[in-house]
Amino acid sequence: MKNFLTLLVLGCLAFGANAQIVDAELATKPADKTVFYQTPEIDKKNTFIVVSKTELRLYVYGIVGKDTVLMAKFPACLSRNKGQKQRKGDNKTPECKQSKPFHIQAIRNASAWTHNFHDGRGNIKAYGAWFLSLYTPGHTGIGIHGSTNNESSVPGRHSEGCVRLRDPDIIILKEKYAYLNMPVIIKSETEGPWPWELKAHAKAVPVK
Repeated sequence: MKNFLTLLVLGCLAFGANAQIVDAELATKPADKTVFYQTPEIDKKNTFIVVSKTELRLYVYGIVGKDTVLMAKFPACLSRNKGQKQRKGDNKTPECKQSKPFHIQAIRNASAWTHNFHDGRGNIKAYGAWFLSLYTPGHTGIGIHGSTNNESSVPGRHSEGCVRLRDPDIIILKEKYAYLNMPVIIKSETEGPWPWELKAHAKAVPVK
């Protein structure tokens, strides 16, 4: 974790703040698509996740030397209530500081997991293939997972606190990017893109 923070600070110092996120107008809309970007070979240990509550997106970044590059963008569903999580059952997604990220503490097969949303559907499959359990001090049960039977909620604000992706995306995230202890930063609603993110997005080239 210490090495990650050191590399991230170096990346921040190397970037300016005058670029624009090229596809920001799609944020929060159903048409928002998953996008992968051209990058050099990056060791998994030099990658991390940023979740934007404002944009309803999950980004995967990698650190190459003193640069931070955008690797992938996934539309996401976050908690139905805004703000920092205070207690169990408040239907809020926990937030953290850039300097003190959460991390993936377990990767669990969730293909048979069910949940009752108390909406008349009873216990239904709701987590997709995988549940990436997050270490979020003070709170338990928070993770990144799929959206079985709830795909139309992505992107949106409908979850009870977890980060929800489309079912195909949670498989890709798990198989291609996720690893134990991977740093995960979840921003507050008041935080827009950081300067190093703006630069990374401006330089990113989508895979065709």
